Amino acid sequence: MIAIAGGLLAALGILAGALLAAAPFGLVADAPGVSLWILFPLLTMVGWFMLVVSDLDPLRGTATRWVATPLLVLALLAAVGLVVGGAGLVAVRGMTGMLSLCYVLIVGGVLGATGTAAYSRKAGPPPTF
Repeated sequence: MIAIAGGLLAALGILAGALLAAAPFGLVADAPGVSLWILFPLLTMVGWFMLVVSDLDPLRGTATRWVATPLLVLALLAAVGLVVGGAGLVAVRGMTGMLSLCYVLIVGGVLGATGTAAYSRKAGPPPTF
């Protein structure tokens, strides 16, 4: 049950980040409220924690990969949005739009890159020279 709740909370956090990233391009009806700015990292981290706690073998990193991979993809999409918006290829809604893209890039990038890097390599013997 805790895994379901954790997965739902993490998905809602990632959805909040996706809405923050989509809003500058007019893909969302209204400008994102302060709640999305707070709930994006909060729900993602709480959901991730609940998934890790409910995992039978947390050292395997399955829960971390499930949450970190979409966060890294979201951060990369925010970077693409910043580039195309800065180049004038797509209209971005003011400075607040650019700030929300930067926020998603930084938060999603740090959490996603850290999570994917934590379990990207298998532990083995140290290299000998």
